[in-house]
Amino acid sequence: MTETSEPRSADNAAPDGPVAPTEPTALDGPVAPAEPTAPAEPATRPSVLHRAMRYLPLIAPVLLWAVPCWLLLHAGQHWPLPATLTGTTLFALGLVVMPLAMVRGHGRRQQDRAAIVGDTLLGAVWVLFTWSVLLGTVLRLALTLADVGDGQDRARIVTWATLAATAVLLAWGYAEARRVPRVRSLDVPLPRLGAGLDGTRVVLITDTHYGPLDRARWSARVCDTVNTLDADLVCHTGDIADGTADRRRAQATPLGTVRATRARVYVTGNHEYYTEAQGWVDLMGELGWEPLRNRHLLLERGGDTLVVAGVDDVTAESSGLAGHRAHLDGALDGADPDHPVLLLAHQPKFIDRAVAGGVDLQLSGHTHGGQIWPFHHLVRLDQPALAGLTRHGARTLLYTSRGTGFWGPPFRVFAPSEITLLVLRSPQAGAAA
Repeated sequence: MTETSEPRSADNAAPDGPVAPTEPTALDGPVAPAEPTAPAEPATRPSVLHRAMRYLPLIAPVLLWAVPCWLLLHAGQHWPLPATLTGTTLFALGLVVMPLAMVRGHGRRQQDRAAIVGDTLLGAVWVLFTWSVLLGTVLRLALTLADVGDGQDRARIVTWATLAATAVLLAWGYAEARRVPRVRSLDVPLPRLGAGLDGTRVVLITDTHYGPLDRARWSARVCDTVNTLDADLVCHTGDIADGTADRRRAQATPLGTVRATRARVYVTGNHEYYTEAQGWVDLMGELGWEPLRNRHLLLERGGDTLVVAGVDDVTAESSGLAGHRAHLDGALDGADPDHPVLLLAHQPKFIDRAVAGGVDLQLSGHTHGGQIWPFHHLVRLDQPALAGLTRHGARTLLYTSRGTGFWGPPFRVFAPSEITLLVLRSPQAGAAA
């Protein structure tokens, strides 16, 4: 592995002078309007959808708690009054405690115990909300068509079935989130890859999200699993943790034990920019990983070359941290355009720029595969891919990992975590054989 471009630190990652802003996205902050050259027209009224989105943080918790409360307690069950009052009180407490705990846990105070309580309640009520609506509707209809019992009997059956399904899914989802991910292996054909690099083994971990729940032992077991895969290149595509590098150092330290025959490379994710991104860049360098901050390295074998490039997360520039931005031209500066390019970019949405830049394979994370079904439908509104290998344009492949860890709620439901082994294949090797 040889380096072909100068490392870009926080001081030199961006060129001197003003930096042209990247194309704004829905997650970016407001963009300052250009100097008007003509009299400004009256501002248009925001759409109903935009007005509704402003109140979503207030509306969503109410819906998450109120809907299952109504469907399970007040939709014809006619429970005894003490049971109804107790259940309603519990739902009301959840509605109050969850947002307060999340604010204390993820806001300025960063209280880990509060974060655990808030995140767990969020995951639990999301599953309860989903299945009280879906299972409740389908089961109530089926029982009606089958003429099972009267209205009260059917309503109570729906309540108990929903509670049982939720309990099973939460127990299973917790076990799925806390286990060491299974290894997902696949061959990735790259038409421009030279025969000398055929069989190159690339291991991808991402979205470890070390956080309020101490997962130092889990982290060590993940790294032990990676070390069984005989990797040439190990990649981490960001969202290492929730919290500063100093605070989560113990959980991240096992990453220093990861072995690769050529290199270990890392790019920032959006969660690094919620705290101190440069601290994570520095710690990963200290642990022996190569932070690819808008630059590239060369992997050479058998007379052939693969460009391994990386960019900061697309949210980097809006973070206000000097020198941090997603800059593909900088990452490929000096690279031979005839060589295939493997690009690390945290979010799949970077794929449009990768296609325009002639990238052969982009590795990303960020989506968690939705983490808790059916949240993946919302993820797809923001990202072009959810998980797996997809093609974009004539040349470019995108592999999106479901992530190695979990964010927030300690559950994974129908979205298993993964450690990914990608074996790069060259058509030239097959032709020679």
